Amino acid sequence: MFIGELSRRTGVSTRSLRYYEQQGLLRPQRRASGYREFDESDVATVRRVRILLAAGLNTDLIREVLPCMADEGAILAPTCEEMAQDLKHERERLSRSIEQLQAAHAMLGSIIRAGEPVAVRAGCNG
Repeated sequence: MFIGELSRRTGVSTRSLRYYEQQGLLRPQRRASGYREFDESDVATVRRVRILLAAGLNTDLIREVLPCMADEGAILAPTCEEMAQDLKHERERLSRSIEQLQAAHAMLGSIIRAGEPVAVRAGCNG
């Protein structure tokens, strides 16, 4: 199938599909005319890539773990132990980022509250 058909079947833009190819996530065959030709398996690959992107992984890590991922219904499961460890490390990194964002959010809230007039903070309208 050509890129337009893959786009229709996956709901992913052709621009994103080209980017996935550039990042080594998809490897379509090339016709003599230069057109990309995708296999049926590429539909599943795009689905996996989308799940991993939604899980917060970057394309470099996705390229590493993608060969060791299997479909388990609506979710993916690692099939290689070392990949499971990489995913655990990535989850820890995300947890640290979440904590930093929550601290920044709380600090910004404090700054905003400090700038409000006393009457507004106390709930007075007058």
